[in-house]
Amino acid sequence: MASLFTKIHQGEIPGEIIYQDDVCFALKDIHPQAPHHYLIIPIQEIKSIADAQDSDKEILGHLLLVARDLAKRLLPGRGYRLVTNIGEEAGQTVFHLHIHLLGGREMQWPPG
Repeated sequence: MASLFTKIHQGEIPGEIIYQDDVCFALKDIHPQAPHHYLIIPIQEIKSIADAQDSDKEILGHLLLVARDLAKRLLPGRGYRLVTNIGEEAGQTVFHLHIHLLGGREMQWPPG
């Protein structure tokens, strides 16, 4: 069964897609935790980083570069945080790998 993110990408469920290429897409988070909160999602369904294969390294690297480019465009000159949750205990609710790009406010540490 297709994940929530796949359904958004395919237009079955609405979502505000702000970026798309042949490897991934990005959308605004529907429950933002910062003034700027976006999700960078591979088109290929990978459950989480823990489930990624060595053969996925180009996809994984691409996600980080897209996150960097989005941050440059949407948060110029500002700091930001990249997060991925792995497993329910870590707060993962959609089991399709995604990277949160958060910015627009001061981030606290520790994050959890």
